[in-house]
Amino acid sequence: MKRTIMMLSLVGAATGATAAEVAPKKVAFDGGAVEQSLTGQPGDPARGREVVGDKSLGNCVACHAISDLSDVPWHGEIGPPLDGAGERWSEAELRGMVVNAKMMFPGTMMPAFYKVDGFTRPGDAYTGEAAPEDLDPILTAQQIEDVVAYLSTLEY
Repeated sequence: MKRTIMMLSLVGAATGATAAEVAPKKVAFDGGAVEQSLTGQPGDPARGREVVGDKSLGNCVACHAISDLSDVPWHGEIGPPLDGAGERWSEAELRGMVVNAKMMFPGTMMPAFYKVDGFTRPGDAYTGEAAPEDLDPILTAQQIEDVVAYLSTLEY
């Protein structure tokens, strides 16, 4: 499967073809999993590692412990440790959890990283008013694919 994805991405790069990005409102969930890549491009595990550990981007370590990110301080314990994530969940399940974990785990506290509407409390800056329109997603579609690629590499 990974070889097929790699070959397809190489063919696409050679022909100049690019896949259309899936917009946040167009993501198709299948029981919480998201089978379709959001970009049609493979994720970069090294960039995904940066997003997961960056406190201003994914900030996954605020809630999850990850042994591979021992260089990042202050790992949280609210969510499950992510060691072995690539063995516990499929790529589609990981993508679904990062896009909007509430689709798989309704009671989770994990934020939806690729959602733009349907929030119950975000406001318009510090005005005390509801946001006038859709919000930007926390992560881009490619950052989601990068995070999924990184999480897929994590073993026990």
